[in-house]
Amino acid sequence: MPENYRNDVVVLTSAMHMLMKFGDIQNAERIFRSNTKKDIISYNVLINGYNLNGESSKCFKILEEMSREGIVPNEITWNILIGACSQIGMIHRCEYVIDRIPLDIQNNRQIQNSLIDMWGKCGSVEKAQIAFKSIDDRDTVTYSAMINAFGLNGMGSEAIQLYKQMPNHLRDEVSHICVLNACSHSGLLHEARN
Repeated sequence: MPENYRNDVVVLTSAMHMLMKFGDIQNAERIFRSNTKKDIISYNVLINGYNLNGESSKCFKILEEMSREGIVPNEITWNILIGACSQIGMIHRCEYVIDRIPLDIQNNRQIQNSLIDMWGKCGSVEKAQIAFKSIDDRDTVTYSAMINAFGLNGMGSEAIQLYKQMPNHLRDEVSHICVLNACSHSGLLHEARN
């Protein structure tokens, strides 16, 4: 890399992003460590890269490093970390992360949608339902995430019931696939045909 780009945070972050996309975690980490002007975007790229490459457990170590360095996580950071929790499926880790998310960010619909997905993948349908019910302005993603959570946990009838309650203008291919998958997981062949 030319000398004049070695301290450019945008160039370094872009290089990290590219390397992570190609699965070159080691060189992405090397660039990250050499960056003397790390910002929230640099940290988000690193955390997301770990997530994309199946190294989700490393995301939580970076969260601790951010805290030590005085870097405040933003909504994107929290969304990536919720995704990491979904991948590792450890409820105590999920609760630890959620307890650290500021309330103003926690109440964001995109974060709530991610929480529904996370709780569903971790087998805690009750917590997914709590997140679902807390959203006043539910969108297609909200309904699809909850339908999928039911389906992943063998609750096909509940998935069908929610799909029927879903406003018609919010139904799309994704929500339809989620309800069909829920029927498949629950052995509800007749209901899937209807």
